[in-house]
Amino acid sequence: MSDAEIESFGATADGRQVDRIVLQGGGLTAFVLTHGARLQDLRLDGVPYPLVLGAPDLAPYLSHMRSFGAMVGRFANRIGDARFEIDGAAYHTDRNYLAKHTLHGGSGGAGTAVWDIGDVDADRVTLTLRLPDGHMGFPGELSVKVAYALPDDGALHIEISATADAATVCNFAHHSYFNLDGKPHVAAHELEVDAETYLPVDAELIPTGEIAPVAGTRFDFRARRPIGAQDYDCNFCLSRGPRPIRRAARLSGPRSGLRLTVETDAPGLQVYNAAHLPEDRQAGIDGLEGRRYGKYAGLALETQTWPDAPNHPGFPSAVLRPGETYRHTVRYAFGRA
Repeated sequence: MSDAEIESFGATADGRQVDRIVLQGGGLTAFVLTHGARLQDLRLDGVPYPLVLGAPDLAPYLSHMRSFGAMVGRFANRIGDARFEIDGAAYHTDRNYLAKHTLHGGSGGAGTAVWDIGDVDADRVTLTLRLPDGHMGFPGELSVKVAYALPDDGALHIEISATADAATVCNFAHHSYFNLDGKPHVAAHELEVDAETYLPVDAELIPTGEIAPVAGTRFDFRARRPIGAQDYDCNFCLSRGPRPIRRAARLSGPRSGLRLTVETDAPGLQVYNAAHLPEDRQAGIDGLEGRRYGKYAGLALETQTWPDAPNHPGFPSAVLRPGETYRHTVRYAFGRA
């Protein structure tokens, strides 16, 4: 098998070179950036448009598209009041969300870093990153590895592993926005989520600590139904702890007939429909192939540990200790409905 194509994708403001790796396999072509270990574009044979939201050059990823397609961490999602404790010691992390909370590992989280290229082949690549002790306020030096692969099954496989030299928290998530129809928004997409409960949040999207049933709420996607034109930024509780890899969600594009099945061993799934983008699409952001992304332009399906887990003893633990290995697998499988 021949090597993957590696090409320059620009440089950061401080001169760090960013590369793009082109992977092919199983009818898919994935474009992965070393900046943020990011999925910049994803194509399926026979489909004339991208399946994810992305940018044609590096500049937007350095500003208003920082999380698009990125591997976010060292703690994906939110940490309330930007503080937590491990073994009685308090840690204060970067307040990059509403100037009060920590989001996706802080303003300099893993999704903003330039990762190193490890093993690479035509259908797979491994990227590595080291986050030093004290980075964004988190304890412990963290070494993380992300492997993207396109085996012959029509799926994008992502495997994440990490180790630390001191007790810390660790929670990585892949943050692509999917759009299966190539249309301006995903409101008509049909979603099914294999979860009986979800996490209610306060006005600042921090979990209240309650684990609530989805039955009788707008978060009930146990039976497939359209997403609709309303805001979603919610963690669905797939399990209370480790689980085998199995289906978490299924997304269907009614116009294209495409289907995306998400399988994971993570205990949570954050569903977010890009509600922060401008409602007026003319004021939206420039994307791939000259598209303009506005509100509800794509749907993020982020497999993860539950948000704010370090501050809730009843949530799955996010603590990683020396001698342990954090592992997280997600599989995005494409097919026809």
